[in-house]
Amino acid sequence: MPAMFQRLAAVAIALVLSSGLAFAQSTVKLAIGGASCLCYLPTMLADALGEYKKAGVNVEVIQFKGGSEALKAVMGGSADVVSGYFDHTVNLAAKGQNLQSFVVYDRFPGFALVVSPKHTATIKSVKDLANKKIGVSAPGSSTDFFLKYILKKNGVDPNSVGIIGVGLGATAVASMEQGEIEAAIMLDPAVTILQGKYKDLAILSDTRSQKDTLAVFGGEYPGGALYTKADWIAAHPKEVQAMTNAIVATLKWIHSHTPEQIADKMPAELVGKDKALYIAALKNTLPMYSETGKMDPKGAEAVLAVFSQSSPEVAKAKIDLSKTYTNKYVEAAGKGM
Repeated sequence: MPAMFQRLAAVAIALVLSSGLAFAQSTVKLAIGGASCLCYLPTMLADALGEYKKAGVNVEVIQFKGGSEALKAVMGGSADVVSGYFDHTVNLAAKGQNLQSFVVYDRFPGFALVVSPKHTATIKSVKDLANKKIGVSAPGSSTDFFLKYILKKNGVDPNSVGIIGVGLGATAVASMEQGEIEAAIMLDPAVTILQGKYKDLAILSDTRSQKDTLAVFGGEYPGGALYTKADWIAAHPKEVQAMTNAIVATLKWIHSHTPEQIADKMPAELVGKDKALYIAALKNTLPMYSETGKMDPKGAEAVLAVFSQSSPEVAKAKIDLSKTYTNKYVEAAGKGM
């Protein structure tokens, strides 16, 4: 009998190896531009829930100050995949770089153009920001792109303002409270934190809801996604599928649990000292998260339209949007579930 059990065990091991699950021993380095931002919550929650490991892949999350720095890590080879905003794939396509998103977790970007509490008396509109210092997560990040778009849309020369990198979390809140900058592009929970402290906080533009996003962009505008070089995706289909499965499972979990339950699962350092405020911010953010993980082709077109307005380079380039994203892995994840 023991010999038979040994043979059965050997067969079971062989089946596991041949099924492709053995790749779980490899590690995917995932670069993220500001883990405390609720815009990236599905990425961090998937880790906290153990969804990556359940899907059969080890993921090492590497944190950066902003999306542009996370992107540099992947372009430089020190990370494999970016958890960041889809618009980078469109912007880089104009430069001949072939990057592709494979699962989208934000239906809209969640950006808010907020006036510093120390400057609310003098800044009443976007036009008042000419020649002022404005904070973004990091120069060249999606917050920077959005700022330039809003400025141009309101007749302000983007070159007239000083762009200051302030991060997305506590550093951004501190810069705003100290008045070091006149305004900033912020995301939750930072926006809700400031609103909780300053009842007269001025928000000049807001894309945290579908209604406001439609008003700003004329359509839904995909935000956070997992993306990387197209050739890396082609070379690592199992890892890509596993990461997609993990994010899709996490999105389903998010939409079947309360903000309180979600906050309970998140790492304490990301929730911060005021859990009630974090939960309040999460309630504002929940509509932002995708239910499917799929890219809406119209959303990708909206990104291209925005960049074509603010970037002459993108406007001139003949970008094939179908190469900037794929829904193949999300569709496979749906069938698997």
